Amino acid sequence: MGFLDFLADLVNPDLAFLPRALAVAVASALVCGVVGCHVVLRGTAFIGDAVAHAVFPGLAVAFVLSANLVLGGAVAGVLTAVLIAVMAQNRRLREDSVIGVLFVAAFALGVVIIAQAPGYAGSLQQFLFGSIAGVDDGDLVAVGVVTVVVLAVCAWLHPELVSVGLDREGARAQGVRVFWVDLALYVLIALSVVVSVQTIGNVLVLALLVTPAATARLLTSRLGVMMVLAPLIGAVGAFVGLYVSWTWDLPTGAVVVLTLTTVFVVTWLVAPRHGMLAAWTGRRPAAARGVA
Repeated sequence: MGFLDFLADLVNPDLAFLPRALAVAVASALVCGVVGCHVVLRGTAFIGDAVAHAVFPGLAVAFVLSANLVLGGAVAGVLTAVLIAVMAQNRRLREDSVIGVLFVAAFALGVVIIAQAPGYAGSLQQFLFGSIAGVDDGDLVAVGVVTVVVLAVCAWLHPELVSVGLDREGARAQGVRVFWVDLALYVLIALSVVVSVQTIGNVLVLALLVTPAATARLLTSRLGVMMVLAPLIGAVGAFVGLYVSWTWDLPTGAVVVLTLTTVFVVTWLVAPRHGMLAAWTGRRPAAARGVA
């Protein structure tokens, strides 16, 4: 299928689910790109993976009750984010230990819940790997609302998120309420994951959260530029992935992830300042080589 044919399908009334899927995929990329910058900045990609599993019980409950999946996943993700933030205050347990316990339990609970629904196997596959045909008008509205809320909160809390991400103890000494900033970030991650699940799937959503931000990190040392590049890379990857998957009848989520991974690998090799070729040829700046 040619690119013009794909554009024609996007405006075909008989394929109304396709532009909805594209809109959700791009919105997901924008949200995950911005939030993912803070995840990469902290070096805590495992949090995104944990929250991706944590939203699963809410998705399962919403599916069984025929409710809105985005809202169901958001409730579960926010509750789990609060639990992680509270339980991690016990200094005898590291944060990653608490996350490991909760996300496995949450995912197992989701499997048990969805097993009670008719068509269990097909429903489970849809949640794990995404389904572009499953996006309806209600999902589109919910994703739009969540996208606006997440981007607004990110802008509002930007100084605090950056301060805690760069120097946790320094931020605490300056009076920043680190606990509440952590909690806000966990909730933002949860909401970002929820808006992405239907097109890319629960298993693969971590790639949308981390890969564009990691790619942008290789291209710039300025956080502001990084937070523009990451959602742009994610959105372009989502569009190209949807086009390729629609053309060749391939799983959308997997193709989007492979597209973003390809961009990351190419960037890792040829980025002008931080790529491997720059290091091998001696063109990497002194600071990037660790030279004072």
